[in-house]
Amino acid sequence: MLVHGQGGVKFYNWARTYGSSPELYFQPTSVEEIKEILDLARQRSKRVKVLWRKSHPNNYRIRAVSEVAAGGVIGTGTHNTGIKHGILATQVLALTLLTASGEILECSEAVNAELFQANYPAPSFCSFILCFSILQVLDNLDSHLQKSEYFRFLWFPHSENVSVIYQDHTNKPPSTSASWLWDYAIGYYLLEFLLWISTFLPAMAHWLNRFFFWLLFTAKVENVNLSYKIFSYECRFRQHVQDWAIPIEKTKEALLELKGAIESNPKVVAHYPVEVRFARGDNILLSPCFQRESCYMNIIMYSCRFSALVWIYGVVEAHNCTRKDFETMYPGFHKFCSIRENLDPTGMFLNAYLEKVFY
Repeated sequence: MLVHGQGGVKFYNWARTYGSSPELYFQPTSVEEIKEILDLARQRSKRVKVLWRKSHPNNYRIRAVSEVAAGGVIGTGTHNTGIKHGILATQVLALTLLTASGEILECSEAVNAELFQANYPAPSFCSFILCFSILQVLDNLDSHLQKSEYFRFLWFPHSENVSVIYQDHTNKPPSTSASWLWDYAIGYYLLEFLLWISTFLPAMAHWLNRFFFWLLFTAKVENVNLSYKIFSYECRFRQHVQDWAIPIEKTKEALLELKGAIESNPKVVAHYPVEVRFARGDNILLSPCFQRESCYMNIIMYSCRFSALVWIYGVVEAHNCTRKDFETMYPGFHKFCSIRENLDPTGMFLNAYLEKVFY
């Protein structure tokens, strides 16, 4: 073989809540080497899992989208925000696929269109950050969506505070409000230290959310730079994250219900922010935006000493959804399963978790 596998490698997700130890870890550099790996797997009746990160397997800390491979952002439904824009996969014009049998297939909207539908779930930009109350934003959501091409907002739980962010094309020269003191000394190191203390004193999270909103988010801020510098940001400390996609018309109802649940239970604490973003509908079979415009609610919790806190949106474990559940949530799921089974009849790319999902 031209490519050799490495044993003893461990992989972790970002928050280190899940991990795996593959029998062999390969780093192929060509299509021929990938074919060799698949041939070896078929000979030994092994399964193959593709890793979509370009960072080292033991480096579990990822800085937003900038350290994820192209296949990762296509295959995981990665999105930004903007009701006129779809998830990143909608920008793909054509794909070259290598199937479990080693066959290479070209697909696009004109060639192998069904397969294309199943496999794909540097101008300057200007960013404005403004302050509103949660009801002001929700009652005028349509206006905000039309006012800015890439609109999103941050809600600070245990308060009415919302930070609104407008991001749009501009001809202005680059400018920044970045400051090591505010962005790192206070917005990172001090915040992380206080969040760590709050794992022993959970009620402190109420004060933290209000204090840091006042400290860092009450002033109007403007930044102008290349798009990748505006859209990409550092996730500076480990955190548990869940990103929920719901029909856009349910945005107000869902957020107010979440707010009410927190306020009605004094023992429930939530860290800031709840990030709310939007994406245009598409026709990708397993896309969260399949045939609907969607609102994404990104909920986080600092993860140093998680057992001391109550996670507002559920327990820390994998979901228990079955194929029947996914067929209800994703109208195109049955069609996708048929295409998947045709491309991988022996289940080479499956594992125990995926078998539960697809069968």
